[in-house]
Amino acid sequence: MKQLPIDVFSTWATNGKDEGMEKNHSLAVSEMLAFATQNLEDYSCIDAGCGNGWVVRQLAQQHRCQHAIGVDGSAPMIEKAKRLHPMGTYFCGNLMEWQPQEPVDLVHSMEVFYYMENPKALVEKVFQTWLKPNGRLIIGIDFYQENTVSHTWPEDCGISIMQLFSQKQWQSFFEQAGFREVSSWRVGETADWAGTLVLTGIK
Repeated sequence: MKQLPIDVFSTWATNGKDEGMEKNHSLAVSEMLAFATQNLEDYSCIDAGCGNGWVVRQLAQQHRCQHAIGVDGSAPMIEKAKRLHPMGTYFCGNLMEWQPQEPVDLVHSMEVFYYMENPKALVEKVFQTWLKPNGRLIIGIDFYQENTVSHTWPEDCGISIMQLFSQKQWQSFFEQAGFREVSSWRVGETADWAGTLVLTGIK
């Protein structure tokens, strides 16, 4: 029987499988953060679907990042993030319902948005309430139409909610939400892997 994403990832947090996330996604995340922060000074950031907090811990080491917040729907993941990074700021909450106390300059997310019932609505929510004017959303996803090797993942991982869209459809979600300068590209393409799809836009 398939499980909800939050239940699967909560199990990962308790059995240590979450520790592979940093290794598997570090190439794409490094490129995403370098691109998104290249012209920022004294910025604030939210990592949406932060897991065990590995991206927030990276951001905390950057002197230009004044405040990094991690939010995730999995209580075991957030407990682990707080244990690994006691000085960090972490919240356990449903991304579609959670609100930051104040908007930020950058929202980053890796391998999260397609686990939502309505990814387009989350893109819209980030645009409307999470970002400052001129703030940027940047996300990375491996499960998308052009990356055909990923299409079996819902069955392979036993996850009930995984929304499959094309690169063009994902771009349209950003554009319809109101983002400008929307762009997308892929990181780490190989012969049998289409790469991590990166999408970004500015409010």
